[in-house]
Amino acid sequence: MNTELLEALTILEEEKDISRDTLMDAIENSLINACKNHFGKADNIKVIMDKETCDYTLIQEKTVVEEVEDKVEQISLADAKMIDPSYEIGDIVQIPVESKSFGRIATQNAKNLILQKIREEERKVVYDQYFEKEKDIVTGVVQRYIGKNVSVNLGKADAILTENEQVKGEKFEPTERIKLYVVEVKNTTKGPKILVSRTHPELVKRLFEAEVTEVRDGIVEIKSIAREAGSRTKIAVWSNDPDVDPVGACVGMNGARVGAVVNELRGEKIDIINWSDNPAILIENALSPAKVISVMADPDERTASVIVPDYQLSLAIGKEGQNARLAARLTGYKIDIKNETQAIESGELPADYMNMAENYEDDYQEEEYSDEEYSADEESEEEVADDLDLYEE
Repeated sequence: MNTELLEALTILEEEKDISRDTLMDAIENSLINACKNHFGKADNIKVIMDKETCDYTLIQEKTVVEEVEDKVEQISLADAKMIDPSYEIGDIVQIPVESKSFGRIATQNAKNLILQKIREEERKVVYDQYFEKEKDIVTGVVQRYIGKNVSVNLGKADAILTENEQVKGEKFEPTERIKLYVVEVKNTTKGPKILVSRTHPELVKRLFEAEVTEVRDGIVEIKSIAREAGSRTKIAVWSNDPDVDPVGACVGMNGARVGAVVNELRGEKIDIINWSDNPAILIENALSPAKVISVMADPDERTASVIVPDYQLSLAIGKEGQNARLAARLTGYKIDIKNETQAIESGELPADYMNMAENYEDDYQEEEYSDEEYSADEESEEEVADDLDLYEE
């Protein structure tokens, strides 16, 4: 048993996660390469290895001939009979080769071949490990700034968080632990090149999967995400279980779940809305917290006209148009927002709409409800609202 070789292969297998079979193949190739350097060719060389004991034998196969023209591949009949008297012309003689007889250059080349194979396999193992994490989140430790880029250690590999993938205003300290989204993993000659991001919308989705059990189990689906990194994110959620409130599940008790995500994103605001297959309802939800009077959506043109109360226009549009912009990205619709006054002037609302709305509100406020009558009266209110919507359309 080759104890030293067996121990070395066991250590490499445990520390670098390289299989013993791969290492044995590398040794076999290195021995054949050493024979080629020593003899000038290795076409007739065979390596016999016992993978359990790590014992190996080098065999050189030579053809028995009358007159030797190639000492590497041929052996004379007289020499063959000295090995075994039964050999005849044309027989194949197997002659053991002592690896100790190899020269220094052949030995060094064999050693380099084994080391190169170990490095290649080590890079391949690391690449495979992080390729599995592509499109997922990882935790990294900040090492240092390289210009405006950040070097992050992910464990067995380093990644560079480029300036374009950083949230504007975020600053990191060495040894700080941060969560990153793995955008892409490339295999290069120098090892895996890992592209990570703090601005990618999928980072928010993966954080919710980590925090919200219902999302992780598929009970609640995140249908769409619109994000302006460092400022605000809108997500639309849907529940596959009628007994589970998707928004409530994502918010958590006293906002604990969404709060954990916000903390990881360093205070980035997150709006969670209900997803709907009805584009008008989806757009209305997407424009929250603004109240909406009516939505006219065109699924073919992917456009929508939205009317909001006069005092809600600035809220619907948002600071520098952010709320409307995120709603458009979330829904995939081009949204045109108007207030009541503009809608009346353009003829989208009747001229007496304001009076009708005021009268309706006054009538509604004057009604008195008892606890027993509340449910039925609430249905009546919804019916009136439906009638009003039809009139507006």
